[in-house]
Amino acid sequence: MGSESEFAGRIVLVTGSSSGIGERIAERFAELGATVVVNSASSVAAGEEVAARLHDRYGTPAIYLRADISDADQARGLVADTVDRYGGLDVLVNNAGWTTRLDHRDLDALTDDIFRRTFDVNVWGTWALTKAAIPHLRESADGNVVTITSVAGLRPIGSSIAYAMSKAALNHMTVLLAKSYGPVRFNAVAPGLVETPWTADWDDMHAGTAAVTPLGRSATPDDCAEAVLALVRNRYTTGEVFVVDGGITLVM
Repeated sequence: MGSESEFAGRIVLVTGSSSGIGERIAERFAELGATVVVNSASSVAAGEEVAARLHDRYGTPAIYLRADISDADQARGLVADTVDRYGGLDVLVNNAGWTTRLDHRDLDALTDDIFRRTFDVNVWGTWALTKAAIPHLRESADGNVVTITSVAGLRPIGSSIAYAMSKAALNHMTVLLAKSYGPVRFNAVAPGLVETPWTADWDDMHAGTAAVTPLGRSATPDDCAEAVLALVRNRYTTGEVFVVDGGITLVM
């Protein structure tokens, strides 16, 4: 655990942070002294509440900025608004994503619209945001991009084929950027199934995960947030895909 001032003066943008994994990541950075930008595409009231709570609880600057990253102009605008407000950017956490549960054996269910929506948010949006952030991150003493991906990008599993494909793309994007755009550091956190509001009614999947995972449970947002912090803290780590899955990829 770090001190309350560990990330003082660091500007952190966390996409998709009005709830779930992103909310917990934003909270942990605020708790450790960072200036935090909370973002979502549509949950404005929830996002504003998160930002207000972080400011009130930890006394650090925190604001909410609405942007749908699947729109490249809005993605670029989110970075520009962050830099305009705070004068720079030190850490980008690409957490925003989208999926829907579809049987991998039912290709008709995976419509073109669903496929495009999955890639528009998960891949194109993340790419546009990251590309816009890199020039500003290069001005930081330790610029970081941490992208929340999934073990579905490493194994033939996941909520849909399109989702798994999109997360595989993000894992590879991470290592490609790490190779070419240092000293900015690029890492990914690849969790297994996580208990979030999005997956709250996926009882069968949580039960199945608990039955086969060596650690006997799904991941929590806190598990993911601590992995993000670990990657940002280690200044000689780049190009890593940090698997946080309770060991499920050891048995699948």
